[in-house]
Amino acid sequence: MLRSLYNWTMSLAQSRYAIWALGVIAFVESSVFPIPPDVLMIPMIIARPSKAWLIAGVALVGSVLGALLGYYIGSGLFESVGRPVLEFYGKEHYFAEFSTKYNEWGAWAVLIAGITPFPFKVITILSGSTGLSLPIFIVAAIIARAFRFFVVAALLRVYGEPIRDFIERRLGLVFIVFVVLLVGGFYFVKVL
Repeated sequence: MLRSLYNWTMSLAQSRYAIWALGVIAFVESSVFPIPPDVLMIPMIIARPSKAWLIAGVALVGSVLGALLGYYIGSGLFESVGRPVLEFYGKEHYFAEFSTKYNEWGAWAVLIAGITPFPFKVITILSGSTGLSLPIFIVAAIIARAFRFFVVAALLRVYGEPIRDFIERRLGLVFIVFVVLLVGGFYFVKVL
């Protein structure tokens, strides 16, 4: 089953709709979807290394636009749902203190979450709910996502064929490592 999923992803990566699918996945991943765009981006670059920069650029644009949606979800839903709950329990002053502290370091949170396997959507929504400066948020998201996607693109462009051979020979191991990183990221969010 894993081999057929891998083959399907590789065939999608070579299809004429791959770039659009990547843009959509990158968009929804930054606001609500749990699967990172790397799942499609990596096989796309392995399949077509000459398109690495275009692929990374599409992932970047989709991800930053999705991050803006996440920011809006945080700001819009917080006012309609979060704030009344805090007021009901008399805890609105705690959120004000948290917001102040988060906004002092928020750009760093966006940078770290945008580069690492940490679920980026959590930070985009949190940034909106705390009112992190939108220009700071946008700049940090662009820097973080550009770094992440273009470094991956550069590595795959240079070392693509050996990496493809490694993945194809050790598909089970690669899948297990990916799942561990994904679950670890969600666990880390829950512990915080």
